[in-house]
Amino acid sequence: MQFRSKSAFTEFRWFRRGLLAVAICNVGVNAAHAFTRRPCDIFAAQTPCVAAYSTTRALYHRYTGPLYQIMRQSDKASINIGLLRDGYADASRQDTFCAHASCTIVKIYDQSPNHNDLIPAPPGGAAHGPGPNGYDVPAKADALPLTVHGHPAYGIAVSPGVGYRNDTPVGTAINGQPEGVYMVTSALHLNSKCCFDLGNAEINNLDNDVGHMDAINIMCKGSPCKPVAGLDMENGIYGRLPVPPGTRFVTDMGANDGQHSYAIYQGNAQSGSLTTTGVIPLPKRYQPMKQEGAIILGTGGDNSNWATGYFFEGVMTTGMPGADAMKAVQRNIVAARYAGQLKQ
Repeated sequence: MQFRSKSAFTEFRWFRRGLLAVAICNVGVNAAHAFTRRPCDIFAAQTPCVAAYSTTRALYHRYTGPLYQIMRQSDKASINIGLLRDGYADASRQDTFCAHASCTIVKIYDQSPNHNDLIPAPPGGAAHGPGPNGYDVPAKADALPLTVHGHPAYGIAVSPGVGYRNDTPVGTAINGQPEGVYMVTSALHLNSKCCFDLGNAEINNLDNDVGHMDAINIMCKGSPCKPVAGLDMENGIYGRLPVPPGTRFVTDMGANDGQHSYAIYQGNAQSGSLTTTGVIPLPKRYQPMKQEGAIILGTGGDNSNWATGYFFEGVMTTGMPGADAMKAVQRNIVAARYAGQLKQ
């Protein structure tokens, strides 16, 4: 390139430096959005997520939508709580909106392309909720503070009468199709009541007998509480993998081929690897499964809503995830750095 004068060359040099600076800044912006793989990116290759929920972080590395919706009780105004640039919850927006007021979590957004959002559950065959028309009530928005990757966030504290549901979902397993499910939960704030579940349930909110559910569960066994992880398959919770008492953050996982076999996995969501039952036979009356595809969080399939528990994130997949995928998701969860002094 020919320059007519020394000053022209100098101007070009500074212009080029400016372009380089802009390019560097743009790389920084893109890097802020191109977070590392998240659980649904890991599952995507073979068993993609059909539902993905979290109040703490994005579960896809490209997800930029809202995590949950809160309602302020004083004036019934509502807002969505979304993400910071690095894919973690913007809890400060909730704090500002709910300052000097009580708020509840009225919707949990599905991050998958299916938009299987969860709202307070309707009444069922086992129980009506304490809300209007027998619906369950939403969780208090600030009841479960924690940090994730160093950012303040809030989980969902389920108490009796709290529960969420979607009876008309898209893409979930039905009639013996394979699937997987996991949630990040806790060995604290548990009881022995039915049912602190996340997963597949009846679409009519009734107990339709064995095999009509496939939901991961954690609950107390005995007194004092000995937490166990299992799959609630309706009229039975199976697997029953022990969870170390007092574990603040727990990874609780299930995988089911819908025909003959299933597996349970559990681990400390802050460190270490998973323990597992290995792939074991489904109970005889559950071969094959008869799932109906509804999605529940915090209740049983018939709206058994007496359980307590903590929820931070969870997904459902189509197809039965293998052990390697579950281990990779556990590593991803540990890398998210869940922390906080949770209440018993």
